[in-house]
Amino acid sequence: MALATMAVLTMNAQVCKDCNKQCNMNDKNCEQKCCETKKTRSATFQYEKDLKWEDAEPGVVRQIMGYDGQVMLVKVKFEKGAIGKAHSHYHTQVSYVASGKFEVTIGGKKTILSAGDGFYVAPDTEHGVVCLEAGMLIDTFSPMRATFIGLK
Repeated sequence: MALATMAVLTMNAQVCKDCNKQCNMNDKNCEQKCCETKKTRSATFQYEKDLKWEDAEPGVVRQIMGYDGQVMLVKVKFEKGAIGKAHSHYHTQVSYVASGKFEVTIGGKKTILSAGDGFYVAPDTEHGVVCLEAGMLIDTFSPMRATFIGLK
């Protein structure tokens, strides 16, 4: 019996790939402390008043919400006429139009989306937006955008 328990403990003990510490990855406190020191996980709760808005492009600011290595949620606020330049990345992206109106181009296809609409961007697909009426997008990425939090 003791050997079986030791085998289970050994299987659960892992080395964190970010900080190289050995953690029992079933112990949320260990995993969270380990990862928070390397900024690979957000705080459990995010309060808008405590989170900074950062410039993304002219007329565009973003606020990083919750994230870990697998997923990231970002609020992106646009002034009327602001452009989210065409780009691509290896992340899967799903976005929700929280407010405003946007001309969205994905893989050469263009449409107009308004509050309540959304869009999906497959990895490595060129996409961009033009803000027609001031508004906000809620972007979700998988895996997280490490460059948004100063990694890589």
